[in-house]
Amino acid sequence: MKKSVYSICGMCTVRCPIRVESEDNKITWIEGNPHLLGGALCAKGTAGQALLEDHERPQQPLIRVGARGAGRWREASWEEALDYVADKLKDIKKNYGPESAVLSSRGGPWQQMYKAFIHAFGSPNYTNHDCTCGRNTHHASLSINGVGRKGFAYDVKNAKHLVLFGRDMFSALRIAENHQTLDMLDKGGRLTYVDVRQTMTGAKATRFFQVRPGTDYALALGVIHQVIKQGYYDKDFLARYVTGFEELCTFVEEYTPAWAAKECGVKEKDILAFVEEIGADRPNVIFHPGWNLARYSDSFYASRAMHILNVLMGNIELKGGLFIPKGAGDCGKKGIRSIDCPKPDIKRGDGVGWQYTHFEKGPGLAHLFFNHMLSEDPYPIKAWIAMRHDPFSGMPDPEKQKLAMDKCDLLVSIDTNYSEFGWYSDVILPESTYLERDNFIVQQKGLKPRLTLRRKAVEPKYNTKSSWEIFTELANRLGLHDTFPFKTIEELWAWQLEPTGYTMADFDAKGFIELSDSPVFYDRDKLDGQFKTPSGKIEIISELLTKTGLPSLKPFVSPEAPEKDMLRLIYGKVAVHTQGHTTNNPMLSELMPTNTAWIHTKKAKKLGIQSGDLLELSSADKSYCATVAAHVTDHVHPEAVFTVHGFGKEIPRQTRSFMAGVSDQKLMIGALDNWDQAGGGVNLCEIFVHVKKSIRNTKRRVEL
Repeated sequence: MKKSVYSICGMCTVRCPIRVESEDNKITWIEGNPHLLGGALCAKGTAGQALLEDHERPQQPLIRVGARGAGRWREASWEEALDYVADKLKDIKKNYGPESAVLSSRGGPWQQMYKAFIHAFGSPNYTNHDCTCGRNTHHASLSINGVGRKGFAYDVKNAKHLVLFGRDMFSALRIAENHQTLDMLDKGGRLTYVDVRQTMTGAKATRFFQVRPGTDYALALGVIHQVIKQGYYDKDFLARYVTGFEELCTFVEEYTPAWAAKECGVKEKDILAFVEEIGADRPNVIFHPGWNLARYSDSFYASRAMHILNVLMGNIELKGGLFIPKGAGDCGKKGIRSIDCPKPDIKRGDGVGWQYTHFEKGPGLAHLFFNHMLSEDPYPIKAWIAMRHDPFSGMPDPEKQKLAMDKCDLLVSIDTNYSEFGWYSDVILPESTYLERDNFIVQQKGLKPRLTLRRKAVEPKYNTKSSWEIFTELANRLGLHDTFPFKTIEELWAWQLEPTGYTMADFDAKGFIELSDSPVFYDRDKLDGQFKTPSGKIEIISELLTKTGLPSLKPFVSPEAPEKDMLRLIYGKVAVHTQGHTTNNPMLSELMPTNTAWIHTKKAKKLGIQSGDLLELSSADKSYCATVAAHVTDHVHPEAVFTVHGFGKEIPRQTRSFMAGVSDQKLMIGALDNWDQAGGGVNLCEIFVHVKKSIRNTKRRVEL
């Protein structure tokens, strides 16, 4: 039987809308939703079928029988595996209290279910990967605008100038945003890109600044100085909605373009020319405040500077600028119901909210759990459940993480693939691939908000379950029926839609329900109340930061230069992989089976290295060493060595990715304690590694 369904991709965290065709329970076609993406999809999205057919993913629940990490498992039924997890959780709750359990995830639109589960269990300890992604940006936005990083979105298509600091959008693909950027460029718009290396985004840019590592903030300060000097700012907008402008003017007096050029290693005339361009293009200029901005020790302040530049442009709530994402209420519609449970009024186990009072509690900060776990302060952590989250690959120094995890009586991995955390866990509960599972309905806010959902295209190939089934069945075993009363996904969908007046049939035509026929903008003269700061204004000088003893405008400190035999370790993404999630995918591993280490031509010459030679990379304390092939190029800063994140995995059942390439996080010894005190993010690019030519043969000798 032939079948066509609208759904949502699951090959990365962008979750593009898709249309899938199948016949006799076999996928025959995958494309981007033609009503939203015109059929376009990236390589990862089209490789979803390979994920489905991959026999190297978990095929049934597994329970550990050997030492943690030894890879000795026994197959179990779902009844046994779920009973095992539930019984362990009951014992932990009885002996240590419910707060002794942590649940982490990749975040995203369905995280409300994971939060509801752990909160209903009695623990406040939900967390996600954001400490290594957007937490600096989130807290920067809160300190200025009073709303988090998703409190503003970007009308890129209608902009005249898009400015990106390290936001390599044509490698970290978001198809809709990529289309909008290309449309903007086709209409004569400009793209300025700032990074320590040339990238796919830099190649498409109309202006590219290759800066010294750790100087993004310096360049932003130099731009702010010149914008103010030239009067290229919206005086009326500042007067009505902004506080702290005079203090900003005083602060940036010393940060001239000439100073910034020297710090960054770029030309002053290029900075001046850039400011003239944004002066001409404003207010339709967008400074993206960062996405994955867990980089340098001042990345929080670099993100604040991006937000300040947007404020100076006066680009908020207008076409071609920033806008506040709208929901059902803004369209005169009633919203859907969501699974929810109040957070228990108990101290978080990572210290957020009581030890670190200036951070939003939300998902807290995952990296701060480990020291607390080791000291058992304020209480022991005895269980960690990872929902499609791999802490060992996603955060630095997995060996230190293991010391903390060894204090736990239960480690559970819920995932479609084996992960390094999963390989170390006690139980693996295999989730069905996104092509084999349904998810509950979500609201996607925007200028034209909509309701959408993921629908399975085929039945599961192996003995796997969807996440909503796993959590519902666990909840029932733990007596949490009130939070998870649903027996079928159809019951859940009907309950969600009941207030709206819509039915499931309304999704059939396009795969989503559009809540507005035209873009919804707020009146720019009536934005009072939109900024949730203490003053109700956009705060360049943050009352929250001042109260906690942190500066709102931090003086720039020149970054440390690497020692003679060392380079700064820089990581990034590539368009054909989603970090470590796809490196074992049968299709994508053919396109890119391993990573390399980018090293500048002059540095390589001094070390006697040519492209293809093996480099030996060692952690700063030399306790960890790895070899990887060199890619010699002028397109990376001489102080840096760059590698694509997600490789160097040591999971024997994943034969395509086993021991392929280098793992950047394993080189980051001690980096769990190297984090941004103002923004909360881990300083992932403040690590230096020893670099030398390896004496090993360049041919990979691992036999599986």
